[in-house]
Amino acid sequence: MNRIFSILFLLLLVAGCKPTATIITSKAEAQKRGIYRVPENKTLVINHTQIEDLIAKAKIAPPIKSVVPTVVPEKKAPKYILNEANDPDYFVSDDNASYLVQQLIHAASDEIGTRYRAGGTSSEGYDCSGLMYSTFMKFDIELPRSSAEMSQLGRKLDRDEIKKGDLIFFHTRGKRHINHVGMVVEANAKEIKFIHSSTQQGVVISSTSEPYYAQTFAQANRVLE
Repeated sequence: MNRIFSILFLLLLVAGCKPTATIITSKAEAQKRGIYRVPENKTLVINHTQIEDLIAKAKIAPPIKSVVPTVVPEKKAPKYILNEANDPDYFVSDDNASYLVQQLIHAASDEIGTRYRAGGTSSEGYDCSGLMYSTFMKFDIELPRSSAEMSQLGRKLDRDEIKKGDLIFFHTRGKRHINHVGMVVEANAKEIKFIHSSTQQGVVISSTSEPYYAQTFAQANRVLE
């Protein structure tokens, strides 16, 4: 009988030690039993101030925006080129030409480029004697109106006597008598340069080194002593 009681006691003891809960071995089982819940998916929003605070706490220097410096082009001073070269057809030598002669040459040179005009005595057009006549008249010196008559004035010169301000004469277009006149602006042993009004080019400076004027040269006269 005692043995039966002992067996019953052991059975009751084992039954009292049986676990009252099942062991949970996965999240799915825990969710099923209501012990675990998946957290809701939320978006993290951080404003500009919070970012700066985070950077400051982490002691991280914020990225430096690259700044391209604005290059202001240097202003260059305008170039002023001084042309000291004389006109290729005209230059002034260091001789002893009188002030009146210099002014006569300057007055005639102001008309360079004016067209040829038969009988002309103004800036609208000149013939050869008209240019000489109007140039001298600006200084109250009255010359005859034709080149032939002008060749009778003053003193006829030898070739080596010719200088600035003298009148120089030609017989052009195959004629034997003088029919063209100009005023000497430069003279040396090689050539004589003179200003005149040509039928082709108007008022220009030409030279006796040009074959045409070398062949048609007649004489030179000095009307101003």
